[in-house]
Amino acid sequence: MQDLIKKFMTQKRFAVVGATNNPEKYGYRVFRNLKSRGYEVYPVNPGLKELEGTKCYASLADIPVKVDVVDVVVPPGVTEEILKGCKDLGLNRIWLQPGSESEAAITFCRKNGLEVVHDVCVMFN
Repeated sequence: MQDLIKKFMTQKRFAVVGATNNPEKYGYRVFRNLKSRGYEVYPVNPGLKELEGTKCYASLADIPVKVDVVDVVVPPGVTEEILKGCKDLGLNRIWLQPGSESEAAITFCRKNGLEVVHDVCVMFN
């Protein structure tokens, strides 16, 4: 998994699904962390118009560029739906933050040729 993490971290564009303006939540912390490290970050949250001056997108399909990595920070049941959208959009690098993964989500990724990092937080890599 370490090689996959290194590969993901050399990419430029991250979507953060579950980004939020609540500083207590990981969706906010992950967004801020990636931004502060110089990545292009596209927050995805249908309930927000922007996050700290960055336009928020209602869905992955609304992002005007193809992102390199989809970082998922939502409950497992939502994650499984997000992954179907990733497959349809040809987004094949998925980072499942701790708490967003499930066996079904990991299995879906593997069966559908999606590279997946799980059980590791992006902020510590």
